[in-house]
Amino acid sequence: MAEHFSDRLVRAIRAKKSVVCVGLDPRLDKIPESIRSAARAVFPNDILAAAARAIFEFNKGLIDAVADLVPVVKPQIAFYEMFGAHGVQAFADTLKYAKSKGLLTIADAKRNDIGSTAQAYAEAFLGTTEVFGEKVAAFDADSITVTPYLGWDGIKPFLDVCKKEGKGIFTLVKTSNKSSGDLQDLAVGVGGAQTHALYETVGHFVESWGADDVGDEGYSCVGAVVGATYPEQAKALRKIMPETIFLVPGFGAQGGTVEDVLPCFNEGGMGAIINSSRDVMFAYEKSEKFGPDDFAAAAREKVLEMNEQLKVVFA
Repeated sequence: MAEHFSDRLVRAIRAKKSVVCVGLDPRLDKIPESIRSAARAVFPNDILAAAARAIFEFNKGLIDAVADLVPVVKPQIAFYEMFGAHGVQAFADTLKYAKSKGLLTIADAKRNDIGSTAQAYAEAFLGTTEVFGEKVAAFDADSITVTPYLGWDGIKPFLDVCKKEGKGIFTLVKTSNKSSGDLQDLAVGVGGAQTHALYETVGHFVESWGADDVGDEGYSCVGAVVGATYPEQAKALRKIMPETIFLVPGFGAQGGTVEDVLPCFNEGGMGAIINSSRDVMFAYEKSEKFGPDDFAAAAREKVLEMNEQLKVVFA
């Protein structure tokens, strides 16, 4: 049987003494000109192929720079899909390369549907697909972000694959964006029950969805996305979801601080991973020491800084 996803993540956090997740959200115009020019030279007549080549080479540099410092990376598929089929291949190649360097991966794709469609998503990103009598892994991510608003029958196909393959999901609960409260903070109450926020209801569902698949380290395969920009809500959700690992966006560029993310953790520095994308990937832009061609060194320095800032969670 495959090792439980949450156990692999918790043990990687302990081994590297880091709760940092590096988001890989490439922007072509921010990739150093030297990489872009080299890619154009390889594909002079196919600009989409050249763009994908530049993205992958940039990602490889970042992964090489931080692989020994962090437990997990999270490529956001939209930044790859915008370059069509070549971009999707760069996404798949990025996942494969990160795994080859010993990193866990989160496919930030926010997928969900019902029935056979949800099953197809789950098999594509987490499991295997039968092709001409053989089973092959298309993306083989260790986990994926999903949306919860189709209910249990939109989540179950993912969990079936998670249990079989030792994979995980991170369910949107309270996101970091400014308008998240338009929906997620709505007051709800059923059958005369006490009114509470919708994100709390989703939190209860998430904890229950993972209750039957808890690893040896005490966490389920069903994680939750909880934004760093809402620390009070995170505190409430931590109580609702004690066996759930939080994926925490919004740190750094979106305004989340170390103090803001502390409520996301259980005792001993476990139960959460803190994502940073732009601040790490393009750290060279704010650096007086590193130029564009030193992007990897700048990213490494930024992760070392984050690890130092966040070591307080282990206290």
